[in-house]
Amino acid sequence: MDLSPFSFDLPEELIALRPVEPQDAARLLVVHGDGRLEDAHVRDLPSYLSAGDTLVFNDTRVIPAALKGVRPARDDNGSDVAVDANLVERVDGATWRALARPGKRLKPGDRIEFGQGFEAQLTEKAETGEVTLVFNLAGRELDEALDAHGAMPLPPYIARRRAADAKDRQTYQTSFAGEDAQSVAAPTAGLHFTPELREALAGAGIGAETVRLHVGLGTFSPLKESQLESGRLHEEWRRISPEVAERLNAVRASGHRCVPVGTTALRTLESSVDDARLIATTGPTDIFLKPGDRLQVTDALVTNFHLPESSLFMLVCALMGTDIMQAAYAHAIANKYRFYSYGDACLLLP
Repeated sequence: MDLSPFSFDLPEELIALRPVEPQDAARLLVVHGDGRLEDAHVRDLPSYLSAGDTLVFNDTRVIPAALKGVRPARDDNGSDVAVDANLVERVDGATWRALARPGKRLKPGDRIEFGQGFEAQLTEKAETGEVTLVFNLAGRELDEALDAHGAMPLPPYIARRRAADAKDRQTYQTSFAGEDAQSVAAPTAGLHFTPELREALAGAGIGAETVRLHVGLGTFSPLKESQLESGRLHEEWRRISPEVAERLNAVRASGHRCVPVGTTALRTLESSVDDARLIATTGPTDIFLKPGDRLQVTDALVTNFHLPESSLFMLVCALMGTDIMQAAYAHAIANKYRFYSYGDACLLLP
């Protein structure tokens, strides 16, 4: 696949390093199916949706998955090595796959200390650079240790420019995040939805439902040739309950719109369809939506601005058309919208 139709040049200064406050004050580019563009703000959403429409949120919770540790010297002549680890995927109660730096100085059998009484052994090292860490704690104890010693796993385009801090614990977490979720990246479109905005939407008769997808770091990874050839992405676990599926089917049957908030909610819905109806689903999805694919249960989308040549930009092009989205992004760049996880948003109305 030629990725050049999905490329664009973004000035670095438009990459948002912090969200606006309050987060529903972010700008909103409204993109209509005929190519018409409107400049608004996220707090204006109630005026662009109708009573009976339903927003679908991903209620996953981001864990403090970025860890700093030390690999002690292997012998008397060696030296300690500072280690940065980013958890990627939970394997079991005590085991995670992770990205770790400096990868060349780590090998199976190494012990990494992350804090007093909190450590892990590196048991495997894949050719892709991923490592397997088996912690000395499991379950709830491990979660508490991560909360005490970890930091929010900011996306690479932010982490390269500044370190995560205590403020990110609030701003990189949605106000409706549920418990027992294990994401290592935020469903960022949902960050704009303050309690005040959600109250205004409810007052306008706009419904809200939740699904769950555990967001992985693969969402930021460049597309691989194998993914383009197979038409499948990295796997992420998702769930839609029977009750939510039934209510959303009723919304659409009554002529109202199903509006996912973010691409993770959209991918959850579109991977849970049978004969153009939503069905209850639990398990992994690797759905890869791109131009030429028909979206079956998505009537509109609230989403942030995405990386060039990414699967997420291809997804919004599948919904709206590549020419329309390229024009929308050119407008956003010319008008200095803020991009990516902490940036502004789009409302896509095909």
